[in-house]
Amino acid sequence: MSDNLFDRLFELFQSPGPVNWKLAAEVMRSLTGASEPIEPVIAEEYQELTLAAQLRLAEATDLEVSTSRPLHPVDRAMWAEENQQSFRYLVEPLVGKITGLGGEAQTTEAVLQPMGPAILGIQAGTTVGFMSHRALGQFDTGLPALDHDEMLLVVPNVEAFAQDHQVDARQIRLWAACQEVTHHAIMAVPWLRGHLVEIVRHFFESVQFDPSRLTEMLTGSQDPSELEGMVGDAGGLAGLLGSSHDPVRLAPIQALIALIDGYADYTVRRAAADLLPQLDLIEEANARRRVEPNDAERFLRQLVGLELQRHRARDAASFCVDIEHRWSDDALGRLWEEPARLPTLEELTDPVGWAARTLLD
Repeated sequence: MSDNLFDRLFELFQSPGPVNWKLAAEVMRSLTGASEPIEPVIAEEYQELTLAAQLRLAEATDLEVSTSRPLHPVDRAMWAEENQQSFRYLVEPLVGKITGLGGEAQTTEAVLQPMGPAILGIQAGTTVGFMSHRALGQFDTGLPALDHDEMLLVVPNVEAFAQDHQVDARQIRLWAACQEVTHHAIMAVPWLRGHLVEIVRHFFESVQFDPSRLTEMLTGSQDPSELEGMVGDAGGLAGLLGSSHDPVRLAPIQALIALIDGYADYTVRRAAADLLPQLDLIEEANARRRVEPNDAERFLRQLVGLELQRHRARDAASFCVDIEHRWSDDALGRLWEEPARLPTLEELTDPVGWAARTLLD
C-alpha cells in the first residue's frame, strides 16, 4: 500500500454512501501497480485468435456466440479500472451487517458505524486488486464480474501462465480466448446474472460477524500504524471481523460456479481440441490453479466464509460429457433453460439423478 495512504485515510473516510468507493479505488490501485503497455503486435494477435475462437465455438454450443464482438487485450491496471465496481454484489449485501455491528452498545456503535463504509470499501478494493494479478480474463475470476459486459484478457497474466507452465504461448492465447468467448456466452443467458445475485444475497443473509476483536483494537490502540497495517493486510481485516455462515446456502453458489467453469472447459475442448495439441497440459495446469485459491478468494473465504471450491469444475466437465453421451446435445442445452434445471452440488457427480429430476417432465 502506498506510503501516503494512511495520511489520506481520514479524507477518504468522508466519502458518502454505504460503500466507500473512493477508498476502494485507492486500495485497488495500490495493489494493482503501474500500467504495462501492451505491444500492438501482441494485441492484434489476441484479437485475431478471438475471431477464430468465436467461429469455432458458434458451432460447438447452442448458446449464442457473437462472431463480431471484439476482445480487448489489457494490462492489470486497465483490467482493474474496468472492474472497479463489477463485484459490488459481493459487497452491498453486507452493508446492513457492517454498519449495524455495534448493536446496542453505544460506544461500540459510535466506533463501528463510521467505519462500515470504509471496511466495505477496503473489501471491494482488495478483491479487485488481488484479482488483477491472477485473473487471465473476465472468465477467470471465480465469481463472475456481473457489471461488465466486455471481453477482456489480461495479457501479462496470460503470458506468465504460458511461461510458468512451459506451454506454447500461442496455444495459451487461443485457449484463453476460447474460454473468454465461452464464458461470455454463458453469462449472456438472460436469467443467469439475476439468479447468481439472488443466491449470493441468500448466502450473505446467513453471515454473522463478531466485531469484538475489531472494537478492541480500535478503542484500545494508541498506535496508528496498527490501523494502517489492518488496511494494508486484507487477511488482518478479515481476521478481525470473525464471521459465521450457513453452509447449506453456500452449496448453490459452489455448484453454479463449478458448472460455469466445467461447461466452458467441455465446450472449449469440443470446439478447439484439434487446434490445441497441448490442451491436456493446459487443462492440467489450469486445474492446479483452481485448486490453489488466489488471494481474492482467500480473502472472501476469511471474511465471510465464501469458499468456491473451484476444483469442482472437473466434476462439472465430466457431468457435461456424460449428459451429452447419454441423452444428447439437446438434453445438455436444457441446463440453461431456467434455474430449476441447474444441477445441485451433489448432482454434479450424479448425472442420472439430475436427468431424473429435470428431463422427465
